[in-house]
Amino acid sequence: MATIVSRTSKDGKTTYLVRVRKKGAPPQTATFTKLSDAKKWVQVTEAAIVEGRHFKTAEAKRHTVTDLIDRYIREILPHKSPSSLYMQTLQLNWWKKRLGHYVLADITPTLIAEYRDKLAYGNETPRANSTVNRYLAALSHTFTVAVKEWSWMEDSPMRKVRKPKEPHGRVRFLSDDERTQLLKACQESRNPYLYIAVVIGLSTGARKMEILGLSWRDVDLQRGCIILHDTKNRDRRVLPLTGYALELMQQHAETRRADTALVFPDTTGRKPLSIRNAWKNAVQRAGIENFHYHDLRHSAASYMLMNGASLAEIGEILGHRTPQMTKRYAHLSESHSRAVVARMNQAIFG
Repeated sequence: MATIVSRTSKDGKTTYLVRVRKKGAPPQTATFTKLSDAKKWVQVTEAAIVEGRHFKTAEAKRHTVTDLIDRYIREILPHKSPSSLYMQTLQLNWWKKRLGHYVLADITPTLIAEYRDKLAYGNETPRANSTVNRYLAALSHTFTVAVKEWSWMEDSPMRKVRKPKEPHGRVRFLSDDERTQLLKACQESRNPYLYIAVVIGLSTGARKMEILGLSWRDVDLQRGCIILHDTKNRDRRVLPLTGYALELMQQHAETRRADTALVFPDTTGRKPLSIRNAWKNAVQRAGIENFHYHDLRHSAASYMLMNGASLAEIGEILGHRTPQMTKRYAHLSESHSRAVVARMNQAIFG
């Protein structure tokens, strides 16, 4: 509902005081010297409220998306794991480049959805739905902080933005021959950390950035374990480090760089070394098709299962939040399940 009240000053000048009220939104007021401008403002303001663009008035109009993202990167990201800091900085800078000039009051679900689709299908390299959702999640948390902690916005526009549906998780694991060829190719790589990163991935099931983002404080060679303090699920997780993987880490520790706390630093020592190109080349040299680094995690889970581990044990090691995530490996335990049933029948029926 809108009201327009005209006022005439002592010098004969007329102004129009406008007030717009909509259920669920704070009242909006403005003053104009022309009635036509006042009516136009009413239309624009009511439409903005309906579309969800009118948040907490002063702060939402004062700050831009660049202000929001810069403050978030400065104050919030440093408290996350190195891997999260690196990836979310890239993701947030993508949003800042495209939406940074907008004030927060002008950010609508429609606008975000438009760039969501450009992220997935635009002129740039197409991205998988899971990747698009990671970008959306990074932006969403900045709005959440703006609403709950900084009072820059009344509500987050992300609540009305649809997330692309992700396909069921794939399970691709290495055969014995593929594993042999891949490890050989990794050993021959010019990247100094590729081989050990792959061995740790296969032996622990850790994610790539969990491995590459390790600091030496996370590695306990005496106890033989890796301690992940800030994982993807924000849970503390301990990974057993045994056998060959432990030997490699012990050898690596003997030649560790003194100018950085990172286990796998780049030349600057300030961030993890990238293994992207080295990994791609190694997979090609090994002649392996349709295999990603994350599939090392599936391979580790598959090997554990086929060597007698239960789904519950695998879920704990991999840090799965729900049993459904681990059930994707259930079909691999068919032979073991058959053996259990066979032993039971033998005991009962002879």
